[in-house]
Amino acid sequence: MAAIDYTPTFSSAETPTAFEIGSLPTTVITTDPSENDLTAPPKPVKITSPTVPGTYPVVLFFHGFYLRNYYYSDVLNHVASHGYILVAPQLCKLLPPGGQVEVDDAGKVINWASKNLKAHLPNSVNANGKYTALVGHSRGGKTAFAVALGHAATLDPSLKFSALIGIDPVAGVNKYIRTDPHILTYKPESFDLNIPVTVVGTGLGPEQNTVMPPCAPTGLNHEEFYKECKATKAHFVAADYGHMDMLDDDLPGFVGFMAGCLCKNGKGKKSEMRRFVGGIVVAFLKYALWGDKSEIRQIVKDPSVSPVKLEPSPELEELASG
Repeated sequence: MAAIDYTPTFSSAETPTAFEIGSLPTTVITTDPSENDLTAPPKPVKITSPTVPGTYPVVLFFHGFYLRNYYYSDVLNHVASHGYILVAPQLCKLLPPGGQVEVDDAGKVINWASKNLKAHLPNSVNANGKYTALVGHSRGGKTAFAVALGHAATLDPSLKFSALIGIDPVAGVNKYIRTDPHILTYKPESFDLNIPVTVVGTGLGPEQNTVMPPCAPTGLNHEEFYKECKATKAHFVAADYGHMDMLDDDLPGFVGFMAGCLCKNGKGKKSEMRRFVGGIVVAFLKYALWGDKSEIRQIVKDPSVSPVKLEPSPELEELASG
Protein backbone atom coordinates (compact mmCIF):
# COMPACT_ATOMS: atom_id res chain seq x y z
CA MET A 1 0.00 0.00 0.00
CA ALA A 2 1.53 3.29 -1.08
CA ALA A 3 2.08 6.00 1.51
CA ILE A 4 0.08 9.18 1.20
CA ASP A 5 0.54 12.70 2.46
CA TYR A 6 -2.11 12.63 5.18
CA THR A 7 -4.34 15.66 5.59
CA PRO A 8 -7.20 15.47 8.13
CA THR A 9 -10.76 15.46 6.92
CA PHE A 10 -13.01 18.10 8.40
CA SER A 11 -16.63 17.84 9.47
CA SER A 12 -19.37 20.43 9.71
CA ALA A 13 -21.03 18.48 12.53
CA GLU A 14 -22.26 20.46 15.51
CA THR A 15 -19.89 18.77 17.96
CA PRO A 16 -16.23 19.19 17.00
CA THR A 17 -14.74 15.90 15.86
CA ALA A 18 -11.51 16.89 17.61
CA PHE A 19 -13.03 15.86 20.96
CA GLU A 20 -13.58 12.29 19.75
CA ILE A 21 -10.99 9.61 19.05
CA GLY A 22 -9.87 9.87 15.43
CA SER A 23 -10.33 7.27 12.73
CA LEU A 24 -6.71 6.10 12.51
CA PRO A 25 -5.45 3.06 14.45
CA THR A 26 -2.28 3.74 16.41
CA THR A 27 0.67 1.93 17.90
CA VAL A 28 3.20 2.72 20.63
CA ILE A 29 6.94 2.33 20.10
CA THR A 30 9.46 2.80 22.90
CA THR A 31 13.12 3.35 22.13
CA ASP A 32 16.06 4.00 24.44
CA PRO A 33 19.60 5.38 24.10
CA SER A 34 22.05 2.80 22.80
CA GLU A 35 25.75 2.86 22.01
CA ASN A 36 25.19 0.23 19.33
CA ASP A 37 22.43 1.99 17.41
CA LEU A 38 23.27 5.19 15.59
CA THR A 39 19.55 5.96 15.19
CA ALA A 40 18.83 5.68 18.94
CA PRO A 41 17.56 8.79 20.77
CA PRO A 42 19.58 10.71 23.38
CA LYS A 43 16.80 10.10 25.92
CA PRO A 44 14.19 7.35 26.27
CA VAL A 45 11.32 8.14 23.93
CA LYS A 46 7.71 6.97 23.66
CA ILE A 47 6.38 7.28 20.12
CA THR A 48 2.64 7.11 19.47
CA SER A 49 2.01 6.84 15.75
CA PRO A 50 -0.74 6.05 13.28
CA THR A 51 -0.25 2.66 11.63
CA VAL A 52 -1.95 3.60 8.36
CA PRO A 53 0.69 4.34 5.69
CA GLY A 54 1.08 8.06 5.21
CA THR A 55 3.08 11.17 6.01
CA TYR A 56 2.15 12.88 9.27
CA PRO A 57 3.23 15.99 11.21
CA VAL A 58 5.39 15.45 14.30
CA VAL A 59 4.30 16.65 17.74
CA LEU A 60 6.97 16.81 20.46
CA PHE A 61 5.34 16.28 23.86
CA PHE A 62 7.16 17.17 27.11
CA HIS A 63 6.01 15.71 30.42
CA GLY A 64 5.54 17.58 33.68
CA PHE A 65 7.80 17.88 36.73
CA TYR A 66 8.85 14.49 38.12
CA LEU A 67 6.31 12.74 35.87
CA ARG A 68 6.66 9.92 33.34
CA ASN A 69 5.91 10.12 29.64
CA TYR A 70 3.63 7.07 29.77
CA TYR A 71 1.29 8.83 32.21
CA TYR A 72 -0.15 10.64 29.18
CA SER A 73 -0.97 7.56 27.06
CA ASP A 74 -4.65 8.42 26.57
CA VAL A 75 -4.00 12.00 25.47
CA LEU A 76 -1.13 10.96 23.18
CA ASN A 77 -3.26 8.27 21.57
CA HIS A 78 -6.17 10.70 21.12
CA VAL A 79 -4.00 13.15 19.19
CA ALA A 80 -2.18 10.47 17.17
CA SER A 81 -5.48 8.94 16.03
CA HIS A 82 -6.21 12.18 14.17
CA GLY A 83 -3.07 11.90 12.06
CA TYR A 84 -0.04 13.00 14.06
CA ILE A 85 3.15 11.33 15.25
CA LEU A 86 3.63 12.00 18.96
CA VAL A 87 7.20 11.94 20.27
CA ALA A 88 7.30 12.03 24.08
CA PRO A 89 10.81 11.92 25.60
CA GLN A 90 11.51 10.99 29.21
CA LEU A 91 13.59 13.97 30.32
CA CYS A 92 14.28 12.86 33.89
CA LYS A 93 15.17 9.65 35.69
CA LEU A 94 14.61 9.48 39.43
CA LEU A 95 15.13 13.19 40.05
CA PRO A 96 14.39 16.03 37.62
CA PRO A 97 17.46 17.84 36.23
CA GLY A 98 17.91 21.59 36.33
CA GLY A 99 15.54 23.56 34.14
CA GLN A 100 18.17 24.57 31.60
CA VAL A 101 19.45 21.00 31.38
CA GLU A 102 15.91 19.84 30.65
CA VAL A 103 15.48 22.44 27.90
CA ASP A 104 18.81 21.48 26.33
CA ASP A 105 17.89 17.79 26.49
CA ALA A 106 14.61 18.65 24.76
CA GLY A 107 16.63 20.32 22.01
CA LYS A 108 18.72 17.16 21.58
CA VAL A 109 15.60 15.03 21.23
CA ILE A 110 14.17 17.40 18.62
CA ASN A 111 17.42 17.21 16.64
CA TRP A 112 17.27 13.41 16.83
CA ALA A 113 13.64 13.31 15.69
CA SER A 114 14.43 15.46 12.65
CA LYS A 115 17.09 12.97 11.48
CA ASN A 116 16.37 9.52 12.90
CA LEU A 117 12.68 9.24 13.74
CA LYS A 118 11.92 7.39 10.50
CA ALA A 119 14.01 4.40 11.62
CA HIS A 120 11.61 3.81 14.53
CA LEU A 121 8.26 4.30 12.79
CA PRO A 122 5.93 1.62 11.40
CA ASN A 123 6.45 0.57 7.78
CA SER A 124 5.28 3.17 5.25
CA VAL A 125 4.71 5.77 7.98
CA ASN A 126 6.75 8.94 7.49
CA ALA A 127 7.26 12.22 9.31
CA ASN A 128 6.21 15.40 7.54
CA GLY A 129 9.28 17.61 7.96
CA LYS A 130 7.31 20.72 7.04
CA TYR A 131 5.19 20.63 10.21
CA THR A 132 6.49 20.21 13.76
CA ALA A 133 4.58 21.27 16.87
CA LEU A 134 5.69 21.67 20.50
CA VAL A 135 3.35 20.60 23.31
CA GLY A 136 4.05 20.28 27.02
CA HIS A 137 2.32 19.91 30.37
CA SER A 138 3.25 21.72 33.60
CA ARG A 139 7.03 22.22 33.69
CA GLY A 140 7.05 20.52 30.30
CA GLY A 141 4.80 23.30 29.03
CA LYS A 142 7.38 25.81 30.20
CA THR A 143 10.06 23.67 28.47
CA ALA A 144 8.10 23.82 25.21
CA PHE A 145 7.90 27.62 25.48
CA ALA A 146 11.61 27.88 26.32
CA VAL A 147 12.55 25.81 23.26
CA ALA A 148 10.30 27.89 21.00
CA LEU A 149 11.85 31.07 22.41
CA GLY A 150 15.36 29.90 21.52
CA HIS A 151 16.67 28.87 24.94
CA ALA A 152 17.82 25.38 23.90
CA ALA A 153 21.51 25.85 23.14
CA THR A 154 21.63 22.34 21.67
CA LEU A 155 18.87 22.86 19.10
CA ASP A 156 19.75 22.91 15.41
CA PRO A 157 18.93 26.53 14.49
CA SER A 158 17.65 25.47 11.09
CA LEU A 159 14.69 23.67 12.68
CA LYS A 160 11.42 25.59 12.74
CA PHE A 161 8.12 25.01 14.51
CA SER A 162 4.56 25.43 13.31
CA ALA A 163 2.59 25.57 16.58
CA LEU A 164 3.06 25.74 20.35
CA ILE A 165 0.65 24.44 23.00
CA GLY A 166 1.13 24.77 26.75
CA ILE A 167 -1.08 22.55 28.94
CA ASP A 168 -1.26 24.23 32.35
CA PRO A 169 2.34 25.45 31.99
CA VAL A 170 4.21 26.29 35.20
CA ALA A 171 7.40 28.34 35.58
CA GLY A 172 8.22 27.68 39.24
CA VAL A 173 7.03 27.56 42.83
CA ASN A 174 6.69 31.34 43.18
CA LYS A 175 8.16 34.47 41.63
CA TYR A 176 11.28 34.09 43.78
CA ILE A 177 11.80 30.39 43.05
CA ARG A 178 11.54 29.92 39.30
CA THR A 179 12.98 27.23 37.06
CA ASP A 180 15.74 28.14 34.64
CA PRO A 181 15.70 29.67 32.14
CA HIS A 182 13.56 32.55 33.39
CA ILE A 183 11.33 33.20 30.39
CA LEU A 184 8.48 35.13 32.03
CA THR A 185 8.95 38.89 31.80
CA TYR A 186 5.65 40.04 33.35
CA LYS A 187 5.17 42.30 30.36
CA PRO A 188 2.14 41.75 28.09
CA GLU A 189 2.88 40.27 24.66
CA SER A 190 6.62 40.10 25.37
CA PHE A 191 7.24 36.59 24.04
CA ASP A 192 9.13 36.80 20.75
CA LEU A 193 7.13 34.12 18.97
CA ASN A 194 5.88 34.14 15.41
CA ILE A 195 3.84 30.94 15.51
CA PRO A 196 0.27 30.30 16.69
CA VAL A 197 0.08 29.51 20.41
CA THR A 198 -2.60 27.96 22.59
CA VAL A 199 -2.53 27.92 26.38
CA VAL A 200 -4.73 25.50 28.33
CA GLY A 201 -5.32 26.14 32.02
CA THR A 202 -7.10 24.56 34.97
CA GLY A 203 -9.36 26.29 37.44
CA LEU A 204 -8.06 24.30 40.41
CA GLY A 205 -4.36 24.51 39.53
CA PRO A 206 -3.78 27.64 41.67
CA GLU A 207 -5.53 26.10 44.72
CA GLN A 208 -3.79 24.37 47.60
CA ASN A 209 -4.36 20.69 48.27
CA THR A 210 -4.40 20.46 52.09
CA VAL A 211 -0.92 21.58 53.23
CA MET A 212 0.73 21.29 49.82
CA PRO A 213 1.45 24.44 47.80
CA PRO A 214 -0.50 24.99 44.58
CA CYS A 215 0.77 22.97 41.62
CA ALA A 216 0.11 25.85 39.20
CA PRO A 217 0.56 28.98 41.33
CA THR A 218 -0.81 32.36 40.32
CA GLY A 219 1.76 34.50 38.54
CA LEU A 220 3.57 31.49 37.09
CA ASN A 221 0.75 29.61 35.42
CA HIS A 222 -1.39 29.65 32.28
CA GLU A 223 -2.71 33.18 32.86
CA GLU A 224 0.75 34.79 32.75
CA PHE A 225 1.92 32.63 29.83
CA TYR A 226 -1.13 33.67 27.83
CA LYS A 227 -0.69 37.36 28.67
CA GLU A 228 2.87 37.29 27.38
CA CYS A 229 1.92 35.68 24.04
CA LYS A 230 1.17 37.67 20.92
CA ALA A 231 -1.53 36.89 18.38
CA THR A 232 -2.31 34.43 17.04
CA LYS A 233 -3.10 33.01 20.48
CA ALA A 234 -5.90 31.11 22.21
CA HIS A 235 -6.78 30.40 25.84
CA PHE A 236 -9.01 27.69 27.33
CA VAL A 237 -9.51 27.00 31.05
CA ALA A 238 -11.12 23.82 32.44
CA ALA A 239 -12.85 25.42 35.40
CA ASP A 240 -13.56 22.37 37.57
CA TYR A 241 -10.38 20.37 37.01
CA GLY A 242 -6.91 20.30 38.51
CA HIS A 243 -3.33 20.31 37.33
CA MET A 244 -2.96 16.51 37.07
CA ASP A 245 -6.45 15.60 35.90
CA MET A 246 -5.40 15.03 32.28
CA LEU A 247 -3.16 12.11 33.26
CA ASP A 248 -4.17 8.46 32.83
CA ASP A 249 -6.09 6.63 35.55
CA ASP A 250 -4.41 4.28 38.04
CA LEU A 251 -0.84 5.45 37.59
CA PRO A 252 1.69 2.85 38.77
CA GLY A 253 4.41 3.17 41.39
CA PHE A 254 5.29 5.77 44.00
CA VAL A 255 5.59 8.58 41.45
CA GLY A 256 2.16 7.70 40.10
CA PHE A 257 0.71 7.74 43.61
CA MET A 258 2.24 11.14 44.32
CA ALA A 259 0.98 12.52 41.01
CA GLY A 260 -2.53 11.60 42.07
CA CYS A 261 -2.51 13.27 45.46
CA LEU A 262 -0.14 16.25 45.48
CA CYS A 263 -2.36 18.62 43.50
CA LYS A 264 -5.93 19.77 43.98
CA ASN A 265 -8.05 17.44 41.85
CA GLY A 266 -11.46 17.96 40.33
CA LYS A 267 -14.44 15.75 41.06
CA GLY A 268 -15.45 15.21 37.45
CA LYS A 269 -14.42 12.30 35.24
CA LYS A 270 -10.75 12.46 34.28
CA SER A 271 -11.69 10.82 30.99
CA GLU A 272 -13.62 13.99 30.08
CA MET A 273 -10.60 16.14 30.93
CA ARG A 274 -8.43 13.97 28.71
CA ARG A 275 -10.96 14.31 25.88
CA PHE A 276 -10.88 18.07 26.36
CA VAL A 277 -7.09 18.36 26.36
CA GLY A 278 -6.68 15.99 23.42
CA GLY A 279 -9.45 17.78 21.56
CA ILE A 280 -8.00 21.24 22.04
CA VAL A 281 -4.62 20.01 20.81
CA VAL A 282 -6.20 18.46 17.71
CA ALA A 283 -8.46 21.45 16.97
CA PHE A 284 -5.60 23.90 17.32
CA LEU A 285 -3.26 21.82 15.18
CA LYS A 286 -5.94 21.80 12.48
CA TYR A 287 -5.98 25.60 12.77
CA ALA A 288 -2.22 26.17 12.85
CA LEU A 289 -1.01 23.50 10.43
CA TRP A 290 -3.84 23.02 7.97
CA GLY A 291 -5.59 26.39 8.09
CA ASP A 292 -8.92 24.87 9.15
CA LYS A 293 -10.29 27.34 11.68
CA SER A 294 -13.80 25.97 12.04
CA GLU A 295 -13.48 23.84 15.17
CA ILE A 296 -11.31 26.11 17.28
CA ARG A 297 -13.57 29.05 16.44
CA GLN A 298 -16.63 26.94 17.24
CA ILE A 299 -15.27 26.07 20.70
CA VAL A 300 -14.59 29.74 21.39
CA LYS A 301 -18.02 30.82 20.15
CA ASP A 302 -19.93 28.03 21.91
CA PRO A 303 -18.00 26.65 24.92
CA SER A 304 -20.86 24.24 25.66
CA VAL A 305 -19.51 21.90 22.95
CA SER A 306 -16.53 21.16 25.21
CA PRO A 307 -16.58 17.99 27.36
CA VAL A 308 -15.73 20.16 30.40
CA LYS A 309 -16.96 23.54 31.61
CA LEU A 310 -14.85 26.38 30.25
CA GLU A 311 -14.64 29.41 32.52
CA PRO A 312 -13.76 32.19 31.97
CA SER A 313 -14.91 32.33 28.38
CA PRO A 314 -12.36 30.99 25.88
CA GLU A 315 -10.34 33.53 23.93
CA LEU A 316 -8.94 33.49 20.41
CA GLU A 317 -6.96 36.50 19.28
CA GLU A 318 -6.03 36.25 15.62
CA LEU A 319 -3.65 38.30 13.56
CA ALA A 320 -5.44 40.81 11.38
CA SER A 321 -5.50 39.59 7.77
CA GLY A 322 -3.55 41.54 5.24
